[in-house]
Amino acid sequence: MELNSIEYQKEKLVAEMQIGRISEVQKNSFVIRYGGKELLAKLSGKFYQKESLFPVVGDYVNFHYNPQGESRIMGICERKNYLTRPDTAKSMKEQPMAANLDYAFLVMSLNDNFNLNRALRYAATVLQEGIQPVAVLTNADLCENVESLKMQFKQMLPQIKVHAVSALTGDGMDELNEYLKSGITIALLGSSGVGKSTLVNALAGTEVMKTGEIREKDAKGRHTTTYRNMIELPSGVIVIDTPGMREIGLCDVDEGLDDTFEDIAELAAKCRFRDCTHTNEPRCAVRQAIENGSLSQERFELYRSLHEESRKSADMKAIAKARKEINRARKR
Repeated sequence: MELNSIEYQKEKLVAEMQIGRISEVQKNSFVIRYGGKELLAKLSGKFYQKESLFPVVGDYVNFHYNPQGESRIMGICERKNYLTRPDTAKSMKEQPMAANLDYAFLVMSLNDNFNLNRALRYAATVLQEGIQPVAVLTNADLCENVESLKMQFKQMLPQIKVHAVSALTGDGMDELNEYLKSGITIALLGSSGVGKSTLVNALAGTEVMKTGEIREKDAKGRHTTTYRNMIELPSGVIVIDTPGMREIGLCDVDEGLDDTFEDIAELAAKCRFRDCTHTNEPRCAVRQAIENGSLSQERFELYRSLHEESRKSADMKAIAKARKEINRARKR
C-alpha cells in the first residue's frame, strides 16, 4: 500500500504542470532551474507546429517534470520584457538575448573599448523594452582619467547612472549594492574582454565564471562566454551573462531612442508642426536650441542618424517577413 502511494505521488508529480526558469539554452535542449536543481528539458511538439517564440534565458516556463529523464516544456509564461537585437547577417531576424530583466548593466572597459556610440545603442535597445540601464565602467584601476570619461558618459546619457569600478581592487564595487537585491535579475551587455566574467566573479565573491585576458595592442578580448547563461549569486541576485557583442544594430527602437535622447524628444514636442523634420520649418524648437547653443549639432546629427538606421532596419525586417509569407504561400 505504501509503495503504491509513493508511485502515485510520482505519477502525480509528473502529470502536474510545474513552473521553472530557463537558465541555459543549448543547441537542441534547455536547462530549467527548478527547486534548486538544474533539469534538462526539450520543447513539446506544439512549438514546432506553428511559428512560435522559443524560450530564452530568463523565461519562466510551464513544464512536465520527468524525474527519470528529460522534462518537457509546454509553454512560456507571460514575459515582463524581452530583450532582442537584430541579426544583420540574417535579414534583420531578431536574435533573442534574455527575458524578464530588472536591470541591464552596460559594461565597458576604461581603455580603448570605451565607446559612447556603442553605449547609446545598448541604451536605446534596453530602454525600448522598459528595462533600466546602468553603466558599469570596468578596469578603473588601470585608467588615469576616470572622472573625465565618466563626465563624457554623463553628458551623452545624463539619465543613466554611471559607476566606475575595479573588480581587482574592489574600488567602486560597493556602489553596485543598490541593485543587488534578492530576486532581482540583471543582464550584462558588452563587448568581449570588457570584464563581464570578472565582474560576475567579484559580485559572487568566488570564481563562478572563466575569465580571459585582453590584447594590449587593441584592447580586444577572447570570447570566454559563448552562450547566454543564468547565474544565481549567494545574495539571491540572478545575473545573465551574454556573449560579447562588438556591434549592436538598431531595429524599430524609436521609443528607446527618444528615451535615450530625452532632451531632443522634449524639444521636438515643442515644435510648431507635429511632423517637423527639424531642417528649415518655422518655430522649430530643435533648430532654435542648436542656434542658441543649448543643443550641439553633433548630438542632434547622432540622434537623427540612429533614428534613420532604426527605421530602415524595421523596413528591411518587414520586407523579409513579407517575402517569407509569400514563399510559404507558394508552397501550399
